Amino acid sequence: MFQDLQVDQLLEMQNEKKITAVDVRSPSEYREATIPGALNIPLFNDEERAEIGTIYKQVGVQAAKDRGLEIVSAKLPEFIKTFSAIPGHKAVFCWRGGMRSRTSATVLDLMGLKTFRLDGGVRAYRRWVVDKIETIDFQPDAYVLNGYTGSGKTWLLHRLKEQGYPVLDLEGMANHRGSIFGQIGLEPHNQKTFDSLLMKDTLPLQTSPFVVLEAESKRIGKAVLPEFIAKKKEQGTQLFLDIPRAERARFLVEDYKPWEHHDECMKAFNRIKTRIHTPAAAQIKASLQSGDYTEAVELLLEYYYDPRYEHTAQRYPEENRIMISVENAEDALGELVKVLPVPVRK
Repeated sequence: MFQDLQVDQLLEMQNEKKITAVDVRSPSEYREATIPGALNIPLFNDEERAEIGTIYKQVGVQAAKDRGLEIVSAKLPEFIKTFSAIPGHKAVFCWRGGMRSRTSATVLDLMGLKTFRLDGGVRAYRRWVVDKIETIDFQPDAYVLNGYTGSGKTWLLHRLKEQGYPVLDLEGMANHRGSIFGQIGLEPHNQKTFDSLLMKDTLPLQTSPFVVLEAESKRIGKAVLPEFIAKKKEQGTQLFLDIPRAERARFLVEDYKPWEHHDECMKAFNRIKTRIHTPAAAQIKASLQSGDYTEAVELLLEYYYDPRYEHTAQRYPEENRIMISVENAEDALGELVKVLPVPVRK
């Protein structure tokens, strides 16, 4: 018989790579929010789930169960085959740890596949995440990357992480670059997904002496920063990157690849054009329409983004500010390594 796991047990086993978590809910439920690292092997697809729900409401519980059994029976061989291809132990879960995960765990166990079930399902996991966010005592000192748009702050975080530095990539968790153009080419994460990824990356850093993160506003795309992160960011040592505008424009064009997302760029620009001096706005629009993206980005930096950051440094005490003037993001990486504490190697 399969064994139930509590949220803490599952996450510990995941962290130790002793188990694979499998979400047996429908694909749309999985996309909406799941446990980080979980695979999706749905017992019912979205159409089948909707059909069973309709039968449940219009006919009754038993009729819904009968139809569910009919659907599952037809797909059991492929379902079991898919699970068999996953090495090691598996832990299945659904929304509340109910019929879908119980059925999956029972069938897999009968076929000799060692399987666990998450007690309480995704709902229990979400309660665990919210509780952790509200009660976490996050101690590391923060080093916060500031700088004009295009300074390569996210790129720098990734390079620092590769070198063993403790990093929190908040934009990565939100799947949004944090500006009016920030979701171009991306599908922003909702609050549930952001919170789950935040806890996944934050909890292992509780005992780290410091952490590096990017200066962000309270909201990144669809996600809102929890108070403990916002407070840590405001109290941290502020590292200000000063990189020439032309270099920042070049970096942004390479990063965003606006020629692949022309319509999205135009829509984003139309949302802010009334905040830009009219002649400059007209020039930016013309450059975007003609495909001269480098010129458009340089003008956006000059007339929209840069003025919004002009006084940011003055918000912080001088002893908490470190200015880093360089020619490009690659040079900034070398300077940051000189400024930041040496990471603790594990």
